[in-house]
Amino acid sequence: MVKPFQVSLDELDVADLRERLRRTRWPERETVGDWSQGVPLAYVRELCRDWGEEYDFGFAARLNAFPQFRAEIDGVGLHFVHLTSPEPGALPLVLTHGWPGSVLEFLDVLGPLTDPAAHGGDPADAFHVVVPSLPGFGWSDKPVLKIPRVASLWDQLMRELGYDRYGAQGGDWGAAITNALASVAPERLAGVHVNFAPVRLDRDDATPRERQALADLEEFRRTGSGYSGQQGTRPQTLGYGLTDSPAGQAAWIAEKFWAWTDNKGHPEDAVDRRKILDDISVYWFTATAASSARMYWENRETVQSTVDVPAGVSVFPKEIVRPSRRQAEQRYTDLRWFEELPVGGHFAALEQPGLFVDQVRGFFRLVR
Repeated sequence: MVKPFQVSLDELDVADLRERLRRTRWPERETVGDWSQGVPLAYVRELCRDWGEEYDFGFAARLNAFPQFRAEIDGVGLHFVHLTSPEPGALPLVLTHGWPGSVLEFLDVLGPLTDPAAHGGDPADAFHVVVPSLPGFGWSDKPVLKIPRVASLWDQLMRELGYDRYGAQGGDWGAAITNALASVAPERLAGVHVNFAPVRLDRDDATPRERQALADLEEFRRTGSGYSGQQGTRPQTLGYGLTDSPAGQAAWIAEKFWAWTDNKGHPEDAVDRRKILDDISVYWFTATAASSARMYWENRETVQSTVDVPAGVSVFPKEIVRPSRRQAEQRYTDLRWFEELPVGGHFAALEQPGLFVDQVRGFFRLVR
């Protein structure tokens, strides 16, 4: 049964957060002049001061401005935003976030996607949009699930909402789930679009651009993948510190807004501080540091499979994996849309909402 849902924020929990932030025991500063050892002490202190003293804690109100629901699907409680379009021919679309994202990263694109006419677009591009919180994230339940099971839950949710044919879009873990839907429910999918496309990158006959993408991926594996190793092997141990320390939770997530966005050296070049704190607040107030990390533990040996439904891939220049078209075609066997964007990074809908909307509209225009 689908039930209306609103995010509530207890003032006692806000007061507890502020007190914890005031009592933070800080380490000494880093011994380098950049981010190579992690988030600089000065920035984390500044971010946490604003979180406790200046931030409006309005993430709940910003989310509650949209219709939200909870439903039990195959024994799993799922939270989701469900915004219908005024256009009768709208295509249902499920959008899926990843880590350390949440449903909040899509708030700026919901209006343009559901009501393009009101945002200078073509009514024929309208969608009915469903945005679930991943299991273990946000306000969904916290089971440990493999990607195909999550994809099956998404398919069941869409059918529960009356959508027998729909599209799917995602980045990060959301891309993995979107890809899995191609195997779980190919007969119901109009197509899939991803802004994160892990495919095999190798040096054989590589172009200069492909060699650069591979070099960047190797550098990420060398210096930027420690979070994944920890979350994929010892998520519970990590969870004690992050669930107890708001400064720790803030630093753990803020680093990714620096490392994975298209910025000029500072995360707030790409995403404003309020939105960063909104995202961190979701993880803090739902106590999902450990449960979200378990997504890595449960799926650490996931094998890539081909995607055999109509597909679109949008490659943003600061994404971790940046395949060329010919590389993407090795996995996406019916690739109908491939574009390389001039700006943007891992959090595409948050960093570049306009470009994100254009990409989603452009691909699904081909498969409606």
